[in-house]
Amino acid sequence: MAISWEDHGIVLAARRLGEHDAIVSLLTEGQGRHAGVVKGGSGKTARALLQSGNVVKAGWRGRLDTHIGTYTLEPVHNFAAGALSSPAALAGLTALCAMVETALPEREPHGAVYRHTLGLLQHLGAPGWEAEYVLWEMELLRDMGYGLDLRSCAATGVTEDLVYVSPRSGRAVSRGAGAPYVDKLFALPPFLKSEQAHVGDADIVQGLALTGYFFEAHVFGPHRRKMPASRVRFAERFKI
Repeated sequence: MAISWEDHGIVLAARRLGEHDAIVSLLTEGQGRHAGVVKGGSGKTARALLQSGNVVKAGWRGRLDTHIGTYTLEPVHNFAAGALSSPAALAGLTALCAMVETALPEREPHGAVYRHTLGLLQHLGAPGWEAEYVLWEMELLRDMGYGLDLRSCAATGVTEDLVYVSPRSGRAVSRGAGAPYVDKLFALPPFLKSEQAHVGDADIVQGLALTGYFFEAHVFGPHRRKMPASRVRFAERFKI
């Protein structure tokens, strides 16, 4: 007896399988990161649908739930086409999909990650989307059990003048408490604490350095994975 399900999904990656087909990885709301074979997926028409970042309606079918199974996909929203006019937005979209593909375990539901990812895709290229990307990475870390605590100083408990983050605890550190250890702490960009804070390229660099460290230390490193190359290139765009 075959097993099947239907869900909406965000295309993360597609790779050629044989002469005509493709293996496609989706981030779905109910099934998590899930792969399947798309028949004819290497054809010209299908390639447009299978661009990373596009949202599709997916039907999956397999003999056993452990099999890779097959997908039938219908277009819902073509975010990839919208990002083509902006190199920065396209770089962000590519980095976003690669981070999910690399970080999330397969076939484990992460409904909050799906919703946050869809929300970011809807704002790519809009004013302030770069800060939203950093906040998205913060949410991805939190969903995976490595959330940062920026509410109070790890050393003193104060809630004012928090300007650093400890790489050991993932907690904020005040200016006074962190002064002797500046070279060992990460800078805490103001926009991670206040929505009203001005955000410049330097703030994005600091935010990506902060989240990048915790991904490498707790998510990628233990599984001998590396930071996706597209994420590295995306961060380089903001450096002066």
